[in-house]
Amino acid sequence: MSELARVAFRFRFLALLRASLVAGALYDLAFATLMVAAPRELAEAFSLPLPGAPFYLHLLAVLLTMLAALYLLAARDPRRYSGVVAVAVAGRLAGAVVFALAAAGGSALGGLWFVAAADAAFGFSHAAFWWPLR
Repeated sequence: MSELARVAFRFRFLALLRASLVAGALYDLAFATLMVAAPRELAEAFSLPLPGAPFYLHLLAVLLTMLAALYLLAARDPRRYSGVVAVAVAGRLAGAVVFALAAAGGSALGGLWFVAAADAAFGFSHAAFWWPLR
């Protein structure tokens, strides 16, 4: 493989990794916003029960927003924030497993299949685009 082909290959994966991290950040920000602005509608859309106090949703929204900010940092400079990318891969894949187990365990949580699939898609895409760059 020529040097130019190697650089082009790495650049393509870098662009894809950045795009997948930005998409993950936007996904998390959308959920965080809906948790605060429209919790009932979000719960209905995914057939999930609402917690008793909105405090828990607001706290989760803050954490998702922080996670989205870290994703955006990593998207800006994946080499510098490669640890964030590694945590994003592991966290998304672990989240997919946890959401799938919760969805499989009870009909009241069946709406989590979508979230499990989205986390798996983000986790695998982050990993696939990051692995050749490490």
